[in-house]
Amino acid sequence: MTESALVTGGSQGIGRAIAAELARAGFQVINLDREPPQVPCGVHVAVDLADRSATAAALAEVVGRYPVTRLVNNVGIVRPGPVEEQTAEDVEAVMDLNVRTAIQCAEALLPAMREAGFGRIVNISSRAALGKELRSAYAASKSALHGLTKTWALELGQFGITVNAVSPGPIATDLFRRVNPDNSPRTAAIRETIPMRRMGQPEDIAGAVAFFLRQDTSFVTGQVLHVCGGMTVAGVGG
Repeated sequence: MTESALVTGGSQGIGRAIAAELARAGFQVINLDREPPQVPCGVHVAVDLADRSATAAALAEVVGRYPVTRLVNNVGIVRPGPVEEQTAEDVEAVMDLNVRTAIQCAEALLPAMREAGFGRIVNISSRAALGKELRSAYAASKSALHGLTKTWALELGQFGITVNAVSPGPIATDLFRRVNPDNSPRTAAIRETIPMRRMGQPEDIAGAVAFFLRQDTSFVTGQVLHVCGGMTVAGVGG
């Protein structure tokens, strides 16, 4: 039987690269996203994950059709701004999509993982959790994912379920390139802060996620892996 992996927000950017990597590895990928990917990859379930009821319905559909034992909580939003301009609506929206969705997906899939005696959960965090200007709500939500990762690792290890997080540095997604063209001085300045002297690619994150989802990484849990070209070692802000 083909093993199944669920990816939230798998139609664009990092999520799309993760879905493609898992499909190449032989998994049946289920992608929960509002829009379908430009290049089909696995099964797309159309759902607005910002809608709690719609998310519950989509998860019930997935659980009823697929024995999912791998979960990648990737979906997220940013809403940048200085702390004095972060509204309650901003904070609620970011925390709801970035954190509530991760919890809701885990809760829905854990019964099948416990029954199988096996499971893998990977939360997509960000170096912003270590501090970044104009990211109060976003950094708080990613810090929350770090806490969930470690807490779930402690709770679920006895069931053969590992929980880890991947924390990207600057990644050259389509959205990033639209805001920061490759030849712009701003992009060059960002590259100069990275010890590898290059931007990360979505595939760099996908490779790290695939490592944590493997069958033979069963003794690695509760970890946060910074995929940042060395920025964390250099002490450079996210």
